[in-house]
Amino acid sequence: MSGMRATRASQTRARLIAAGRALFAEQGFAAASTEQILVQAGTTRGGLYHHFTDKADLFAAVCEELHAEADLAITAAVAAAAGRGADAFATLAAGCDAWLDHMSTHEVRRILVIEAPTVVGWERWNAQDHRHGFDQLRAGIRAAQIEGRLPAIPTDDLAILLNGAMNYAVMMAREPDTAAQLTRTKVALHAVLAALRTQAESTPLPAPPS
Repeated sequence: MSGMRATRASQTRARLIAAGRALFAEQGFAAASTEQILVQAGTTRGGLYHHFTDKADLFAAVCEELHAEADLAITAAVAAAAGRGADAFATLAAGCDAWLDHMSTHEVRRILVIEAPTVVGWERWNAQDHRHGFDQLRAGIRAAQIEGRLPAIPTDDLAILLNGAMNYAVMMAREPDTAAQLTRTKVALHAVLAALRTQAESTPLPAPPS
């Protein structure tokens, strides 16, 4: 019986996240009412508050799911690049491209980049960002530095710079041309990375501080 209850509870939680995700993407956090979420999820307020403290807590769970999906997209792109024999620099670029592609969808961009910092608060949003894409970005930069493909400047500083630039590019992209604008962002990002690679290879330095 307890196993059945746990299964039902898990299913209810998943339906709430799916309903919230759809409505937050379509209407935005403020406009999507709790009642709409409950109707779409097929549950009650008791079901909602069993899993989440309030609508904002549900929104945070949706953000966590979207971050996890971004992680999977980056991991798949990095694995594919490595499988083709790409060096750490090319693998880093592939991971950045995958992140930008993932963020170019209306759903992800609106929820995760535009609304999340305000709804869940900067500290919570930043913590989610660091647990997911940022840590992969930092690892990719570090690997490229060790191979001598990027300058030996502090890894965290370069990761913060690139992460901030990509987040801002996604935030500033405007529909209906989001994908085209982010394609141009990828071109610009590749140019910046190529310039850094040229600098690193022309003036080799010791391994960077971690």
